Amino acid sequence: MSKKLFTEKEIKLLSANKYVKSVSSKGITYTDEFKSIFIAEKEKGKFSSQIFKECGFDFVVLGIHRIKSASRRWKKAYNKSGLSGLSDNRPGNSGRSIEKELTLEEKNARLEAQLNLLKAENELLKKIRFCRKEDEEVVLPPSQKYILISTVIEKYQLKHMVTHLCEIAGVSRSGYYNYFSEKSKEQRKLKNKKDEIVKKTILKALHFKGRKKGARQIKMTLEGQFQVVYNLKRIRRIMKKYGIICPIRKANPYRRMMKATKEHRVAPNLLNRQFKQDIPGKVLLTDITYLFYEKGQKAYLSTIKDGTTGEILAYHLSDRMTIDLAINTLLKLKKNRNFKKAKDALIHSDQGFHYTHPDFQKLVKKLGLRQSMSRRGNCWDNAPQESFFGHLKDEASIKACKNLDELKNEIKRYMTYYNHYRYQWNLKKMTPVQYRDHLLKVA
Repeated sequence: MSKKLFTEKEIKLLSANKYVKSVSSKGITYTDEFKSIFIAEKEKGKFSSQIFKECGFDFVVLGIHRIKSASRRWKKAYNKSGLSGLSDNRPGNSGRSIEKELTLEEKNARLEAQLNLLKAENELLKKIRFCRKEDEEVVLPPSQKYILISTVIEKYQLKHMVTHLCEIAGVSRSGYYNYFSEKSKEQRKLKNKKDEIVKKTILKALHFKGRKKGARQIKMTLEGQFQVVYNLKRIRRIMKKYGIICPIRKANPYRRMMKATKEHRVAPNLLNRQFKQDIPGKVLLTDITYLFYEKGQKAYLSTIKDGTTGEILAYHLSDRMTIDLAINTLLKLKKNRNFKKAKDALIHSDQGFHYTHPDFQKLVKKLGLRQSMSRRGNCWDNAPQESFFGHLKDEASIKACKNLDELKNEIKRYMTYYNHYRYQWNLKKMTPVQYRDHLLKVA
């Protein structure tokens, strides 16, 4: 096993230690004082790594191989010649023989090789940053650095530059040669074949029901629909490797709430964000959102969601923002055979015009529900409903709809998908309907 090479940052760190006489990328020379301290502490029964740590050395930077090697060497020298055997009498005390002086031509060749490597590295980093967030730090793994070095050597016909370029890139020369060995190539080939199989399975889950999915949604779909269990870390690695992009949730645009008139009454906030109460039909959440489809056409969607199970119990879509939008949603809730109202059930909304309207409030009482409202301008008081609208707009093909009928069909398909096929991490990886049935069984 070869010793690790020191990077420029590590060389600066080691040079600052008072027990270091000199250090290069390949080797380090310790002071005679440190060697004496090491032997004295070693005889007291301390571990080598502990002695190095107490003297200010970073165990990770030095590496266990280098520490063990120094320990064996010093113990052997001490047993043979005592403390005098620990003195370093090599030329320059550099830890290894003095390197030959490079000619001007060799220095220029090395500098040119270094510039070409840095140029190639910068081009690669630009491509990676283009696909990531601006503030996300990009660190190239050793494998990518090995490929860069090989590409630069081949492109510019740089002979005998492997060692120098490995030092510049901060990787080991042995690692570079090992990466391109036949054994490593076969191992990578075998791993790629396995990854291709995993990729095909992941794509099945990704395209299931034609809805967009992130890594966690893919994992739950694989388990629920295909009886395949993959580690979440593995799924994310495969998605990153093959450029399978997760949809990024968009923040809901701020929408102005229609003001209630004087005859409209605001209800108190009875819910206080206690959305999940482990009883289906106990907490009902309702809200209205805008849906924009082809050529800037606008529709309005009203929904009622079970706060405990996440199930959409009723919805109504219209091209008009009238009180009927909320009223019809309540009437559809009444017709829903799967809805069983729990004791002391309540319906929670914002303080919008529809929910403070006398007609809406009368129907709420007729259905035997208590009414609760969010504080003015506080979207967090109805966060699960807002979250649902965000998923809907990300995952449903709304903009592709040409008319209201097409939009209604798409919303109907999505509601079926959301309730019966969209697994949720915080519902024990079940769909809303599965979780509802689960709670009813254990009740």
